[in-house]
Amino acid sequence: MATTTATRRLAAILAADVAGYSRLMGADEEGTHERFKAHLVELVDPKISEHHGRIVKTTGDGLLAEFASVVDAVRCAAEWQRAMIDRETGIPDDRRIRFRIGINLGDVIVEGDDIFGDGVNVAARLEALAKPGGICVSRMVRDQVRDRLPYALEDIGEQSVKNIARPVRVYAETVASLRHRASRPVRQCPGLPLRRACQSSCCHSTILATIQISNISRMASPRI
Repeated sequence: MATTTATRRLAAILAADVAGYSRLMGADEEGTHERFKAHLVELVDPKISEHHGRIVKTTGDGLLAEFASVVDAVRCAAEWQRAMIDRETGIPDDRRIRFRIGINLGDVIVEGDDIFGDGVNVAARLEALAKPGGICVSRMVRDQVRDRLPYALEDIGEQSVKNIARPVRVYAETVASLRHRASRPVRQCPGLPLRRACQSSCCHSTILATIQISNISRMASPRI
């Protein structure tokens, strides 16, 4: 019987699962299962492939994926979570499928198509710390992407996690931030000069337009 030689490599590891999966299955087993499968086939698998990753293994309610680039891994996770907001629109809040995602950068042991080691274990622990619909990353991941990707990674401090000897510094992409970017269109505000696209709220645009009108009125008023 042939043996598989183990090798090592540096990889970005993404771990994901569905928050409250057992509860969702208990409430609607067939519906939850069908929606979960649809999300995997229509969104998750294509999104991971699009960002040059591969699925290492799947579990009943989650998966482990590997990327050569940590930037690709984080971008994939953010786009995945934003797309899920739209895909679950119209589903009652307590029935929505929400993924939790953890990403780590570390040295892994490779045997065949599988990967092992502390790098994988830390990714799994980060996933457990993520809020439903959110992303948690290690400090190494945050340091690699901070100047390359426009994501608001909040420092939530050092966390003691199961079976990892040292505390892990954790950074989280907030669910509110993901939802805001997913729903906020880039549009032209009539009150802004020089055809600048508005990236802020309607109130901010209205204030700027009001200031412009006020300035024009003062310029037009005769001085006494």
